[in-house]
Amino acid sequence: MEFKCVEECSQCCIEREYYPSKEFGKIGVLILPEEKEKIEKISAINKVDIKILPRIGVSEERDSLPTKILAYQLMGVEKNGNTCPFLDTASETKSPHGGFPCKIYENRPLACRAYPLIESEPITLDQKCKFCKEHGNADKNLNSEMEALVKIKDSMNAELPTIWRFATKVGEDEDQEILKTGWILEG
Repeated sequence: MEFKCVEECSQCCIEREYYPSKEFGKIGVLILPEEKEKIEKISAINKVDIKILPRIGVSEERDSLPTKILAYQLMGVEKNGNTCPFLDTASETKSPHGGFPCKIYENRPLACRAYPLIESEPITLDQKCKFCKEHGNADKNLNSEMEALVKIKDSMNAELPTIWRFATKVGEDEDQEILKTGWILEG
């Protein structure tokens, strides 16, 4: 079956999730270091306020903070972390599938290009995606998504042994007590 966005859906650009657990807060769109400056320039040109936080870092030692950042994250504009700042929810314009359009679609990050594929063993479709929920699978026209995911996976190969995740302290009001901020050693 061929993958295609569900009519009037922009869910993947709106809803953010807690990851890897609630204490880390909601995550933003994964941005590779080589994409960060480009996204910042695009936001300035389009006069879109953005917030980019670290996401994954590595270090040689467990008792030092990350010495290299492998990935950043583009945070949502809502207080609870939802809604990509580049999602055009204000105009009357709609995307080809009837959802809200992306202001930077041709220049969107690799993580957006890879969706609805998610990195796991084996690579799977995100079951939070409306198409994937309704149809269960797609086995056609996901070549560009697979290429984007492979590029992301390749860039995550770090030679440094200690992995850190950045806690965003972003989430729902009722979760504020348990949310943390800053670097947390993984594992």
